[in-house]
Amino acid sequence: MPATLVVIADTHVPRRARDLPGVLWSAVEAADLVVHAGDWVDVGLLDDLERRSRRLLGVYGNNDHGALRERLPEVARAEVEGVRLAVVHETGDAKGREARCAVRFPDDDVLVFGHSHIPWDTTAATGLRLLNPGSPTDRRRQPHGTFLTAVAADGALHDVTLHPVPR
Repeated sequence: MPATLVVIADTHVPRRARDLPGVLWSAVEAADLVVHAGDWVDVGLLDDLERRSRRLLGVYGNNDHGALRERLPEVARAEVEGVRLAVVHETGDAKGREARCAVRFPDDDVLVFGHSHIPWDTTAATGLRLLNPGSPTDRRRQPHGTFLTAVAADGALHDVTLHPVPR
């Protein structure tokens, strides 16, 4: 049975935005799994996502402290429809990222990460796919905020789509 995923990171609520955009909340409520790659900033968003998601997989980021670090791991893993998924906030410099991550995550199929606020979709020589959804609330040097959706089915990730968030 295919599983729909919403992938987000670097939400920085309520510092960069009061709340997530409505289009993202709609996607969250429709998804089978929501993945958050850290930098929540406030535990209130974690509580809201837990209430509004069917299933949530998340990690803490460098801007997360207190209750967020108590409730979330540095690295999270799940198997979704045969896809071995890992989540971490930081992966280091873009140069050499695929090789570094392939060594660090040898038993995973997909690595979701954040920190840079820059969307990323590459595959390491080992087959590990690296995905960064950007940020839906803090676009930095990007033309707009972003998040990802995907479908996990039959041991593979399909229909990976980067969604712009209207300003």
